[in-house]
Amino acid sequence: MTQNQIIDRDYAGEGIYRENIIDHYKSPRNFGILENSDAEYMEFNPLCGDEATMQIKIKDNLIKDIKFKGKGCAISMASCSILTEKIKGKSLNEVKKLEKEQVYEMLSIPISPQRVKCALLSWETLRRLIKIYENKNG
Repeated sequence: MTQNQIIDRDYAGEGIYRENIIDHYKSPRNFGILENSDAEYMEFNPLCGDEATMQIKIKDNLIKDIKFKGKGCAISMASCSILTEKIKGKSLNEVKKLEKEQVYEMLSIPISPQRVKCALLSWETLRRLIKIYENKNG
């Protein structure tokens, strides 16, 4: 591993928005296990070891509840917290239209090329979770 490949696992961005990342990392929203979930999916980032598992409960095409658990850097875990907070109560159709650029906006910090996978771990997990739910439920 070269010096450029070393990842600072505690990196949480810079500037005034850094506090938001640290807050979501230290006190994640929707963290835990969802009993009787409708679907579950685990995503793993082999480059840095971050992992996230999401569980979802859907009723009348709305996300009634969503939980995540995992481990990783401040950006990946804050991204899970922020994303799950934002989509709770939204329709599946709304959530399926969510683009990765919107995830970057939610994080409100510059994302370096080395941190893209960290920032988008939640988005990738959610996308696959919804596909699993839809495949399971027609």
